[in-house]
Amino acid sequence: MATYKRRGYKAKTNKQDQANQHQDSTTAEVFSSLDETASKTEQWVAKYQRIILGAIVGIAVVTIGFLGYTQYVLEPKETEAANELYYPQQYFELALQDGTAQDSLLTLALYGSEGKYGFLDIIEEYSGTKAANMAEYGAGMASLNLKDYQNAIAYLDGFSSDDAILGALAKGGVGDAFSQLDQYEDALEYYIAAFEHSDNSFTTPKFLYKAAVLAIELGQKSKAKSYIEEIKSKYPDSAEGQYAEALVAMLGA
Repeated sequence: MATYKRRGYKAKTNKQDQANQHQDSTTAEVFSSLDETASKTEQWVAKYQRIILGAIVGIAVVTIGFLGYTQYVLEPKETEAANELYYPQQYFELALQDGTAQDSLLTLALYGSEGKYGFLDIIEEYSGTKAANMAEYGAGMASLNLKDYQNAIAYLDGFSSDDAILGALAKGGVGDAFSQLDQYEDALEYYIAAFEHSDNSFTTPKFLYKAAVLAIELGQKSKAKSYIEEIKSKYPDSAEGQYAEALVAMLGA
């Protein structure tokens, strides 16, 4: 086999031999130290093996217990809560369809009737479930429509969702409630959160428009202008896009 010298190759010197010997000695010391540490670890394990085994068993019991709790407690609770949620949701949907009986239907949605739970009962009885979270949204929107703005803020702020539409509507609903209370700076903060929550042609132009109106009201014309321009450029065919020029006129006033 052919051999070759690597670039920069130099013959070993005595100094290099000494350095290598020193390195070998240091390496030996390191391994010796590791061996000693390993031996101490083994002694520690032997001494405390009952405690260690007890801890392992304890972790296993907790894990099994959690899985059992999830399977036998949480999952049935979720199912039960979801079934209970059906009734107030029906009242809520009927209220949106029937303007004449809206207030009474929304009240039924909130408090229930004839032994059936309302949104508020589900929030209390099934705390921590997905159904209770959805009940927070329903209770917030019902309260908003009933002009109970403080409770609307409390319930909608308690609702959390990554859903593009529901998450934005909840934040926008809080903005609407603050706006009705003449707390315009708070309202603007939530309208911004609403249109930043997701980018879609339904909620985004809606809350950009509301944010623009409030920004004009608060004298924040540069903000308002940027919101209007976004509506015009990204959502020209939306209902809000049709009113964008009217907002531009308001800016000039």
